[in-house]
Amino acid sequence: MAFQTEYEFELPRGYVDDSGTLHKRGVMRLATAADEILPMRDQRVQQNPSYLSIILLTRVVTKLGDLKHIDTRIVEKLFTADLAFLQNFYHQINEAELPRVQTMCPKCEHEFEVAVDFLSGT
Repeated sequence: MAFQTEYEFELPRGYVDDSGTLHKRGVMRLATAADEILPMRDQRVQQNPSYLSIILLTRVVTKLGDLKHIDTRIVEKLFTADLAFLQNFYHQINEAELPRVQTMCPKCEHEFEVAVDFLSGT
């Protein structure tokens, strides 16, 4: 099985371009270290740290409908529901899944699975 680096999505509302065409389906790739670091040099991010998510999404959204290129102008014009969706989707695909272990309740002997976060101790 190949390692998945791109994920399809569908925006809840969609981006409406200047000609009135609605674009809802897209593709987001996994972020790299450069995607997280390089935007910090951008003057817009230095003036307004909230702008980081706009630049991050511009870097990782590789396709949106029939649009040829995704830039900050497009991400800035997204409806807030779509921006929130993409921010959540970004975190969902880029956060590593916690390892899971099979365990058993010592009292009732019910077997179940738990996620183990080695960094937080849980």
